[in-house]
Amino acid sequence: MADFDVVVVGAGPGGYVAAIRAAQLGLNTAIVEKESVGGVCLNWGCIPSKSLLRNAEVLNLVNNAEEFGIAFDNLTYDFSKAIGRSREVVGKLTSGVQYLLNKNGVTLIEGSANFIGAHQLKIVETNQTITSDNIIIATGARQRHIESMPIDHEVVINSRDALSMTQVPESIAIIGAGATGAEFAHIYKSYGADVTVVEMLDRIIPNEDSEISELLAKSFQTRGINIRTGVSVNSIELQNGTAVVNILENETEEIISADKVLVAVGVQPNTDEIGLENIGVTTENGFVSVGDNMETNVTGVYAIGDVTGKMLLAHVASAQAVTAVEYIAGLNPTPLDYSLMPKAIYCEPQVASFGITEEEAINEGIEFQVGKFPFSASGKAIALGHTEGMVKLITDPEIGEILGAHLIGSEVTELLAELSMTSLLEGTTTELGWLVHPHPTISETLKEAALDSTGEAIHI
Repeated sequence: MADFDVVVVGAGPGGYVAAIRAAQLGLNTAIVEKESVGGVCLNWGCIPSKSLLRNAEVLNLVNNAEEFGIAFDNLTYDFSKAIGRSREVVGKLTSGVQYLLNKNGVTLIEGSANFIGAHQLKIVETNQTITSDNIIIATGARQRHIESMPIDHEVVINSRDALSMTQVPESIAIIGAGATGAEFAHIYKSYGADVTVVEMLDRIIPNEDSEISELLAKSFQTRGINIRTGVSVNSIELQNGTAVVNILENETEEIISADKVLVAVGVQPNTDEIGLENIGVTTENGFVSVGDNMETNVTGVYAIGDVTGKMLLAHVASAQAVTAVEYIAGLNPTPLDYSLMPKAIYCEPQVASFGITEEEAINEGIEFQVGKFPFSASGKAIALGHTEGMVKLITDPEIGEILGAHLIGSEVTELLAELSMTSLLEGTTTELGWLVHPHPTISETLKEAALDSTGEAIHI
């Protein structure tokens, strides 16, 4: 008889959710973690960065106080206290996760797990051997090593280094303009740094709708953030404590000098030291291959989260966790639809989306219509002083099904759930446009965008 019904390897947002859900379903469950519960997301990613983004929001509000008739002298701010506050937030949440694991009777095993059989793990630090009927791999991913961008964790840093750096550099070059790059560009610019963003593709946040990307680029440039797109990095060298970034644009080399360089490009899965070769789990480019229920090719072995390479998002990992555990428990869960998974970027203005972009619809030959509504026409947005941005809906022209939603503006990440729920319940622009929204609210922009898709918007 095995020691456990389920053992989860890794206690990030996928792993700890899997362990708690398994325990809720009556399965004898253990979770193995070599560092801190909560994984990268809670300890060195999503949560501490959002804490810093909140600090940036407050600072920007104070700096623009005269717009609201409020003036004062001798403003001071201390970035080290912002970092300290972010660590306090992390501490509260990690202790909360530990409490939930204990409350649900999950056995927490500290250490690194290595497969010695399909149902057998060895804890490297203690040589303890544990067996389980089912094992869920939730080991996540780490920043990919790129030879042309060596990280010394002092001048050339990664996002984890940035989240413990207590001083804002006078200048910083950020390599990569995805979610991480955009968020840190906003944070450092808010605290007065000279920020340059370098992106290899032709636009920032390249996975988002091109119109949304263009609006964010304009907003960043208005604030003085230097954006270089279509640029590759040849090398990064250190000269007298300063980073010298050699870039290539249109076959022309150029030098960018900065006090710090934040490398925010690419990740690799944490599959190289857990013994997958001992049991023959199939991988692709290092990521574990899984089916609809997160099952691998080895019976009783599952994988969830970033280690699968599906979508590197915490909420996706949590959703995969529930799917895997409920499948193990025989509940026949509905397969996840990754095309409709919500995405969020928390810079200012925020970006939120799900579904297809306008370009994807064109390239795939899908018939569609577009509905838009600008925040500049929203009474609540004007009252708040946040008129940047818009709601853009990609819809089916025949039945009004929402094929894609793309938002940019203050706090739009909080608006996305209504659109996701409408899509989940097979609602259309008819229902969304008919639904009475409270006035004045930012959520009215969703109603107006839905109405605009059929030329019936009232306020534009």
